[in-house]
Amino acid sequence: MGSPRKTKASRLDLPMERGRSLRPTYDPETFGRVSEKVARYIGSWAFIAWMTVVVVGWVSWNSLAPEQWRPDPFPFIFLTLLLSLQASYAAPLILLAQNRQSDRDRVQYQEDRARTERLLADSDYLAREIAGLRLALNDVATRDYVRGELRDLLDDLADRIKESKSEPEEPTSSSTPTA
Repeated sequence: MGSPRKTKASRLDLPMERGRSLRPTYDPETFGRVSEKVARYIGSWAFIAWMTVVVVGWVSWNSLAPEQWRPDPFPFIFLTLLLSLQASYAAPLILLAQNRQSDRDRVQYQEDRARTERLLADSDYLAREIAGLRLALNDVATRDYVRGELRDLLDDLADRIKESKSEPEEPTSSSTPTA
């Protein structure tokens, strides 16, 4: 008698297989990059200049053109609708771009903080090592110390030579011949 076979649907340790969905799927990274590009363009002087040209052209055409060629007469309702539509799409895209930028800033801040902590730890380690070396070299003569001692010895020798030249020479008993 065999054990009953368990199906995948009855196992709790495995995730369920996803079925087909009627909702469209999208890549959030691609959507984020597109929203950043749009937000950068909307925030540029080129966009402001082009938008100004379009609005001035729209108002001029609908004010100065012959009556039968004006698609949007004086209150410019259609222009207002178009600008409102543009603003309603631009605001969320700008917010998405700002959110992505704040996420990047947060990651950069964390990396900078970790780098700073490593640098502080390295600096502390090096300071301890230098202090240890100074303690170890406390009894060792340094180059400056040896130079100073040699200079003092040379000065003492020069003084002795000057003293010996200034004193008259006395005959010594060992230098006189005995009979």
